[in-house]
Amino acid sequence: MRVEVAIVGAGPVGLCLALLLCRGGATATVLEAGPDIAEELRASTFHPPTLDLLDTLDLAAPLIAQGLKTPDWQIRLHETGERALFDLSVLRDDTAHPYRLQVEQHRLSRLLLAALPPGTVRFGARVDSVSQDADGATLTGEGFEPLHANWVVGCDGARSVVRRAMEVGFSGETYPETTILATTRFPFHEYLPGLSNVNYLWTEHPAFSGTFSLLRVPGKWRASLHTAPDENPEDAATPEAVQRKLQAILPRPEPYEVEDLRPYRIHQRIVADYRRGRLLLAGDAAHLNSPSGGMGMNGGLHDAAELAATLLPVLRAEAEESTLDRYTRRRRPVAEREILAQADRNRARMRERDPARRRAMLAELQRTAGDPELARAHLLRSSMITGLRAAAAVA
Repeated sequence: MRVEVAIVGAGPVGLCLALLLCRGGATATVLEAGPDIAEELRASTFHPPTLDLLDTLDLAAPLIAQGLKTPDWQIRLHETGERALFDLSVLRDDTAHPYRLQVEQHRLSRLLLAALPPGTVRFGARVDSVSQDADGATLTGEGFEPLHANWVVGCDGARSVVRRAMEVGFSGETYPETTILATTRFPFHEYLPGLSNVNYLWTEHPAFSGTFSLLRVPGKWRASLHTAPDENPEDAATPEAVQRKLQAILPRPEPYEVEDLRPYRIHQRIVADYRRGRLLLAGDAAHLNSPSGGMGMNGGLHDAAELAATLLPVLRAEAEESTLDRYTRRRRPVAEREILAQADRNRARMRERDPARRRAMLAELQRTAGDPELARAHLLRSSMITGLRAAAAVA
């Protein structure tokens, strides 16, 4: 069977790309190994330009209706409550959505799936191999008959089969720490004065390696808990250890009810090229970064928008195949400079342990947050608008 564009992976990036292509008059087939949309703990922050993109698909409003508008976010000293508060309203002339939206990524995936033509997504279709020829590529695996696609896009994450077929390097590093992501319905905002929906916190408590974060989504809080010094990852991820860490954030007589728990390692990697012939990559298949700052999924959705805009003219025979080289030229430098590097700096800042350096950092952040011009420049970058503007200027 032959298809126009095969997309491997039905996460938000793959589904968004499929919808953009379909709305542009192309046909796409999405192959997903899982039986349904994955609902495990993943991204939960949508930045302003991502909401602007979803608005073009008429999906911003229904997603916003399911989430929490977050007009500000903060970096905070947990023991004293001192904080630098960044007000996103300074971006009101730069975006139609001057706020973050806090909502689980699977809610967007459901909206995208419902908007796609029936039959676009094939669940239970695991791609095991991709072999390229002069006019496309053949995909084989379990749960589907072999497909020949004119174009194949890997949106299949860190262990991408498509990336492996492209034989491109995936250089970078894996950070030594393990993060434990836990969710609870306990209302931290009712007990910790002045919390935003997005909070990055320094702490001196020995249960942590200096930091944790609290992010709110509808009905629950997501706590990112790090291993303590000399604590191995297996011990840190036990229910008992998670209780100790949550009690360190806010002691209470009753145990916390933890609904979800996921330990994970943090990677910082990027491919040398987003395209090899008829094979392309987007999202985590192309780049992995620290979740600090919430840029991974958003960057993948921006990849999908750029790739669709570049691929559609090629599919219509309005542009040469070589036009697709622009996709790498635009997206890779942004991922390297504005996503990976910025996320790395965010991680390094929050892992600072020296109290004097923390106070100096906090004072500088407060100065930035309190100056409208400095705050706007900072938020343009942290909200990913600066990177998108720089990419759009690349020929």
